[in-house]
Amino acid sequence: MKRYVSFLVLLMTAISLQAQDFQQFFNDSTLRLDYIFAGDKKSQHIYLDQLHKSAGWYGRRHHLDQLPLEGNGDITMKDAATGTVIYRHSFSTLFQEWLSTAEARQTSRSFENVFLVPYPRQAVEITVTLRDYHARTMASMTHRVNPTDILIRRQHQQSHYTTIHAAADTARCIHVAFVAEGYTVGQMDQYLADCRAATEALFRHEPFKQLQDRFNIIAIQSPSHDTDVSQPGKNIWLDTALGSHFDTFYSTRYLTTLHLKRLHDLLAGTPYEHIIILANTAHYGGGGIYNSYNLCYTRGQQFLPVVVHEFGHSFGGLGDEYPYGNDDPMYFADTEPWEPNLTTHTTHPAKWQKLIDEGRASLVEGGGYLTHGVWRGQEDCRMRTNEHPDFCPVCQEALTRLIKFYTEK
Repeated sequence: MKRYVSFLVLLMTAISLQAQDFQQFFNDSTLRLDYIFAGDKKSQHIYLDQLHKSAGWYGRRHHLDQLPLEGNGDITMKDAATGTVIYRHSFSTLFQEWLSTAEARQTSRSFENVFLVPYPRQAVEITVTLRDYHARTMASMTHRVNPTDILIRRQHQQSHYTTIHAAADTARCIHVAFVAEGYTVGQMDQYLADCRAATEALFRHEPFKQLQDRFNIIAIQSPSHDTDVSQPGKNIWLDTALGSHFDTFYSTRYLTTLHLKRLHDLLAGTPYEHIIILANTAHYGGGGIYNSYNLCYTRGQQFLPVVVHEFGHSFGGLGDEYPYGNDDPMYFADTEPWEPNLTTHTTHPAKWQKLIDEGRASLVEGGGYLTHGVWRGQEDCRMRTNEHPDFCPVCQEALTRLIKFYTEK
């Protein structure tokens, strides 16, 4: 009888943790966590920078103790009194990508990183963990947050925003915000037109098309002093809202911003979790970092395919499926990629075996920038070329799972 009762207690505890009540642990507010990730190839460190509080929580309110995807890092929030895991989230960072570059072998650098979590009712312990490309922990830091701490900065709405697409239920949806980069005050009408065009392009692709009522999309108007964005390779440095630039890691088409605190300051108080930055430039390029942001050029014929592709990275955690060069690999035979559309294992059952059995996918070698040792699900896909009109079935299934993870109990 005692064993039976103990089993019931454990079972009920497990069920209660899986079906956590958001209201039990959190207020309807956002805790913004600012960190500095620093170091070099040999040694990495995490430092707490600032904490902020703003009204409204626009992330998920269920599956709180589960990760949407593994990512290259994660945040775990525990109730300080009981040790119960009450929230988890995953991400990737430009810092971790930089660690694979030649510069990281000889120079130490620091990178801003910002993450949003629901605001706790009671004291919590937050652990941030970074992993390398072999899924090994490279750095971890735990700190305590008391929600009544008087030094947590209060943030108020900074920017006017326009609703581009309204969700059917704004309490159970995915909140996306567009941000203007390189558009002057007089170019805001063009920026809003670009936001609408990008939204329409996204919703032409499955599974976003059939699930578009689960997305709430806004556009904040963040004017820049100068038009266009910086191109260091051409010695062009401009004064823009986010200080973004091409030539990231000396790649001419890699467009990023290092100013993540500035980005989130612009968004403070608005309904957002995922971010699409539109850059008013004709120079081809972009970048997408999982659960951080998507940055895309707008003044060229490939604007719409690229913004959808980059959203596949930033929202969906999808990996690039094209070969780029076999130097400095990011994927290895001993580590299965966390990205749902790439695999290094071809034994049965494969990562997307169900789709293979249905004749909708296969194992095609080449992906993750490598010509050998990484496999994708189809010959072509939106994550491989701009010319292909759709996400492949493997990517579509992965995106569908993720959308339902965020919006269904």
